Amino acid sequence: MGKDSLVSLELAYRQLYHRSMIYVVEDNSSIRQIIKAYLELADFQVVEFEGVKGVVESLAFKHPRLCILDVMLGDGNGFELAKQIHQHDPSIPFLFLTARESESDRITGLELGGEDYVIKPFSAKELVLRVQAILRRVEQPHGEKQSSSMWEKDGHTLVLDEQKHEVLVDRLPVSLTALEWKLLSYLALNAPVLIKRERLLGQCLGYTHDGSDRTINTHMKNLRAKLGSVEWIQTVRGFGYAFSGTKKER
Repeated sequence: MGKDSLVSLELAYRQLYHRSMIYVVEDNSSIRQIIKAYLELADFQVVEFEGVKGVVESLAFKHPRLCILDVMLGDGNGFELAKQIHQHDPSIPFLFLTARESESDRITGLELGGEDYVIKPFSAKELVLRVQAILRRVEQPHGEKQSSSMWEKDGHTLVLDEQKHEVLVDRLPVSLTALEWKLLSYLALNAPVLIKRERLLGQCLGYTHDGSDRTINTHMKNLRAKLGSVEWIQTVRGFGYAFSGTKKER
């Protein structure tokens, strides 16, 4: 194969895969096709799955920017699948679909690191908007180099590396979901200002929706547990949150 042919193949590959790849795991073929059609109209590339089988294996070959997971699948459970995806790559965000308007299911999804939770029946157009909102808040800005920052509190240290999206607590790496990182980074960036829940929803989640207090509370609970015993994030009940570390020059 000549050099010109290799260049043409490379260009074709870039044109095909410049779009964000989305995994759609839904056992209802009609719903799956509607989701696919609307996502493709929004210039997403869609990889379809009827159930759990093959999803995790595909991660080794096709890396999605986001996964849309039905909770009740014919061959398994979307929550369990989310755990497997997170174990493979904790940076992949996911959105849950469910026919059950259950608060316990919603909390389970958020506790697993889900970025959003959509109840059937839903508007396919709204679903696309939610997907776009998730991707906007988890994407790293291009072309802007940001230095890492170090914080101290009660003899402990916390380092935020904005370029690598890494968090170190007492020099040990902490694995965060994309939304947990966004919340921690935003609070630290605005420290020591107290941030209202509504502002966190708008800046970190990208939109306002029902159950906002519980959504933020759940993600904060998960984030605090991962950061350890030091109270890096303080809560003012009924108002919002503030990052409480002292910034150190590096």
